[in-house]
Amino acid sequence: MRPEDVQRDWYRFKEFQDENARARLIQHFAYLVKITAGRVIANLPPSLDREDLVSAGALGLIKAVDQYDPSRQVKFETYAIALIRGAILEMLREDDWVPRSARERIKMLERTYNLLEARLGRPATEEEVAAELHMEMDEFHKLLIEAGRSSLLSLEDVLVGSENGENLHLSDVIQDERLLPSVEAELQERKHMLGKAIDRLPERERLVISLYYYEGLTFKEIGRILSISESRVYQLHTQAVVRLQGYLQRDKELFH
Repeated sequence: MRPEDVQRDWYRFKEFQDENARARLIQHFAYLVKITAGRVIANLPPSLDREDLVSAGALGLIKAVDQYDPSRQVKFETYAIALIRGAILEMLREDDWVPRSARERIKMLERTYNLLEARLGRPATEEEVAAELHMEMDEFHKLLIEAGRSSLLSLEDVLVGSENGENLHLSDVIQDERLLPSVEAELQERKHMLGKAIDRLPERERLVISLYYYEGLTFKEIGRILSISESRVYQLHTQAVVRLQGYLQRDKELFH
């Protein structure tokens, strides 16, 4: 559809609950489900049913269309991707597909990165982490790939605390038009702290985070840009997110 047609359908749906306009909007933005599901699926084992994840993402898109307010200063694509990804991750959490051993490996990595940075006063190199774990480099790189592919390690899944003690996903916060000033201030502070944490990353890991989350590139595309393998991008992404989890754990009021 042309941009003016999309705007007209938003008006018809929001002002007059035109179901035909709603259906056209869902169909027009269906590509967002494929893009978002593709990015999540890239990190999952092949045993999972991809169609189930896409179906969950489609429900997230429908929810986004129904709840979106065109008058707000939020681009629909940004808003919808948050809800689509949230719906997919919620399905995975309900199925609890991540093996216990994978969770333990991630915790082990996080502890090791934190320990070495405290000891060294700077981010540890891969060689230093591998030595601390008594691993050869090949074994350590394999561990990073396995941890990244068998988990939901992602900056997009950082949780914020609500006033009643429950946890909210970023998509839940975005969709609340009656967001309390205290919660909005907390969200802004969380973004600020996340930005400071990203600035602490080694240069190449920071670049991977920027290309993946801010430029929207896939791991394969990032690999082409950096002239490294897709597996190597997995490794750098996993290291970056593990480091960031460690940094943000120190501000539990905002990141727990």
